[in-house]
Amino acid sequence: MAQSVLNYDPTRHYDVKVEDVEYRRDGEQSWLALMYQPQGPGPFPAVLDIHGGAWNNGERTNNPAIAEGLATSGVLVASIDFRMGGKDPHPSSLADINYATRWLKMHAADFNIDAATVGGLGVSSGGHLIMLSAMRPYDSRYTELPLAGAADLDATLAYVISCWGVLDPYGRYLMAKERGNQALMGNHERYFLTAEAMQEANLINILEQGEQVELPPALLIQGTADVGVPQGMVEKVASLYGAAGGDVELALFQDMPHGLAGWPEADAARMIARTKTFIAQRLAAVVGAN
Repeated sequence: MAQSVLNYDPTRHYDVKVEDVEYRRDGEQSWLALMYQPQGPGPFPAVLDIHGGAWNNGERTNNPAIAEGLATSGVLVASIDFRMGGKDPHPSSLADINYATRWLKMHAADFNIDAATVGGLGVSSGGHLIMLSAMRPYDSRYTELPLAGAADLDATLAYVISCWGVLDPYGRYLMAKERGNQALMGNHERYFLTAEAMQEANLINILEQGEQVELPPALLIQGTADVGVPQGMVEKVASLYGAAGGDVELALFQDMPHGLAGWPEADAARMIARTKTFIAQRLAAVVGAN
């Protein structure tokens, strides 16, 4: 592994080039990745960024503060569009995310990155999706999209970061139902279609049932004033993840709501700094293992 990756320093500053790149095409339909590329000798570590939007909304441009914050410190960020609910229900998003992970590794040289360092980050429903993709990289439903010339690559991740992730979609559905939030219930129903699918994709169920999954190092970021997810959900996932043998860190931010847009600038900066520190620690561990 390149010495520059070993020396990733989250306090450094790089200029960043931002451009759209097509990562997948199916007939006339294409899907784009917004690439935040540090400008320097590299190679750089990389992270796949999954936006939120209740599995039905949002796009690759949704997380600029996080993406730019990481990229300026020397991490390439690939923020992708992917199929969502309605026309393309569960697990369409996961097939795209699995494909994008393999695609990013395949094109490591093109983007001046080290494929062994590819991690994942997601916010809200994206936090759920990236955790699920990281834990089930070999699931046949997720790997169904072939990638020419990449038969030897998989979608495993060096680490995974969930920011206020909806890690228990069924529990959140019940919460929305109890509150009479028809719009939020509809988002769940359009993507998952059934309560059984919500349960099958529920991290708490997966871990409690002892499913054989991958457990990459995980950072779970959660605001204590987040009323958009069931109370105690992220703490339970962290406990179960650790009990299953995973290396997990829970970062609670006092009085912060759901979504970075509602965070004061200083708290948002602390959250991004915490994310950089975690990535630096994970990269050091990856390098040490090689």
